[in-house]
Amino acid sequence: MPGIEDGCLDVDLRQEGVIVRLITLTDDYYGPTEHHVDMARRISAVARTLGLPADPSGVQTVQVTIDALAGPAVVAFWRALLGHEARANSGEDLLDPRRRGAPFSFQQMDAPRPQRNRVHVDVWVPYDQAEARTAAALAAGGRLPNDAEASSHRVLADPEDNEACVGVAGPPGPAAETA
Repeated sequence: MPGIEDGCLDVDLRQEGVIVRLITLTDDYYGPTEHHVDMARRISAVARTLGLPADPSGVQTVQVTIDALAGPAVVAFWRALLGHEARANSGEDLLDPRRRGAPFSFQQMDAPRPQRNRVHVDVWVPYDQAEARTAAALAAGGRLPNDAEASSHRVLADPEDNEACVGVAGPPGPAAETA
């Protein structure tokens, strides 16, 4: 398929089906792109022609983000604990060398924030899945403390105020059933 030559494709064969993972990993970026959303739609279309179901609601990339005052020391600890490797030319991202576990990203803090958690999960989904994922989290007891950046990501909180972000990949596009 055109477009997979950039090395962003992982195929995971399991008893319950095939999972195709699309991710960009470069010196200056780790995550989903608009190109991946387009490729996912094309892969799903091919699967449907073969009589295989496609589930766009399962498309996501998950990242754990840690806010740190002592960035390099915190990164070193997590690198040793997880067995992850530093992303090339980055002092703030750790990646599983086997590409099975979630990447960890570290955000430098200027001052402590005792009233706010410092570890959160980022879940990246296609643009046309973000509303449904957000609604599901809210229906499960979450809340939306801030939607100022809703076009690119939504900050959610669980019932104990632990935060998570739903980030969107790609522009608004065809309805979910075409993904």
